[in-house]
Amino acid sequence: MSSRPIDLLRELFDIAVDTVHPTRCVPPHLPAPPTGRTVVVGAGKAAAAMAQAVEAHWPADCEGLVVTRYGHGVPCRTVQVVEASHPVPDDVGQRAATKIIELVSGLTEDDLVICLISGGGSALLSSPAPGITLAAKQDINRQLLKSGANIHEMNCVRKHLSAIKGGQLALRCGPAQVATLILSDVPGDDPATVASGPTVPDPTFQTDARSILQHYRIVVDDPVLDYLSDPDHETPKPGDPRFQRVTNTVIATANDALRAAAERARQHGVPATVWGDDIEGEARTVAAAQADRLPPPRADGARVYLSGGETTVTVRGAGRGGRNVEYLLGLALALPPGHRVHALACDTDGIDGTEDNAGAVITPDTLNRAQSLGLDPRQHLTDNDAYGFFAALGDLVVTGPTRTNVNDFRAILIDASP
Repeated sequence: MSSRPIDLLRELFDIAVDTVHPTRCVPPHLPAPPTGRTVVVGAGKAAAAMAQAVEAHWPADCEGLVVTRYGHGVPCRTVQVVEASHPVPDDVGQRAATKIIELVSGLTEDDLVICLISGGGSALLSSPAPGITLAAKQDINRQLLKSGANIHEMNCVRKHLSAIKGGQLALRCGPAQVATLILSDVPGDDPATVASGPTVPDPTFQTDARSILQHYRIVVDDPVLDYLSDPDHETPKPGDPRFQRVTNTVIATANDALRAAAERARQHGVPATVWGDDIEGEARTVAAAQADRLPPPRADGARVYLSGGETTVTVRGAGRGGRNVEYLLGLALALPPGHRVHALACDTDGIDGTEDNAGAVITPDTLNRAQSLGLDPRQHLTDNDAYGFFAALGDLVVTGPTRTNVNDFRAILIDASP
C-alpha cells in the first residue's frame, strides 16, 4: 500500500461515487424514442444530473421537469430543474409535483414518459392526498426522522398520504409508455421503496402505515387517521393491469459502488472484503457490531472492510449529528485498545443528514486527540453531536453535493501488525 491510509479511504469513496454517477449509469438504460412526445419528469438528489444525462444522449426533442434538493441542481436545456427542501418537504416541492402531474396528463399511446427517480424523492415530490395538508405531512416527516424508523417504514407512511407516490404517478401518465430509471438508495434495492415508488405498484397497505405510526408513537390529526382508514384511498397493488406499459429499472446500487471500491483497493495491493450493501440498524449499534467483527491485524499487510446500506439514528440529544458521523464516533469508542484502525463513513450524496459534510474519518489517535482538546466522546454521542466532535478535530469530510445517491459508504482499514 503506497498511499496513506486516509488518502486510500478517500480514494475508495471517490471511485464509489463516480461509478454510480448519472453520467455513467443513465445512458446505457435509455429506451427507444417514441413516435410521439418525450416527457422527462423525476425527483431525487440525483434527478437534475440524471436529466442532464438524458438530454446529452437523447436523439430527439424532450421536455419536462425534475425536482432536486437545494444545491443539487445542474443546468439543463429543455428540462426544467426545480430545487426544493429535503428531508422535510416544502411548498416549492409541492408546486413542482403539481406541475409534473400537469405535464403527464393528457398524453397518448404514442408518447413516452421518462421518469428519473433517486433517493430523496419522497420529500422532494410532495403532493399530499386530498384532505391532507402540507403542514401535516411536514410534521409527520419530522417526527419519523427523529423516531428511529427505517426508510421502508417511513416511505410506507409517505405513500399512503400522497396523491403521487406508491404507483400513483404512473397511473396519471396513462396511456403513455412509462420508463423509470432508478438510482437505488435503499437496502435491498426495492424499486417500490426508492422515493416511495411513484411509478411502482405498492405492496404495502393502509394498515401497515397505521401500525408504523402507532409503533413509533407519531402524533397525527384526525384527517390523517380518517384518510388512512378509508379503503377507497388504498394505493394500487402489484398485478394491476394499468401498469402493463410501465417499466422500472434500477440502474445503480450500493453494491455497484462497493464492488468498484473493492477493486480499486486490490489495485493498491490491499485485500478488500465487502460485508454487505444492505446493512441497517441504529448507527452506534452497527458500529459496535462491526468493531466486534474486525479480525486482528496481520503481519502480511493491511486489510479493508467495506459496507453500505442505511443506518438510523434515534435522536435524543440536541447536537448536530448525521448517521455516518454517529456511526464513526460509535466505532471509535467500540474498537479494542491498541487497534490500528482508520475508517471513513460518508453518504454518497455528499450530505450526511442535514449538515454540510458527507461524513468523517477516524484514525488510530482520534480519541487521544479528542482528549487533548478536552472533548468527551461519550457525551457527544449521548447528545447526538458527532458532527461537533469531528468538526473540532478537523476530521469532517466535505465534498459538497455529488448529484448521485446510493446511500452510506463505510470503509474500515486495519493496518498491518508491527
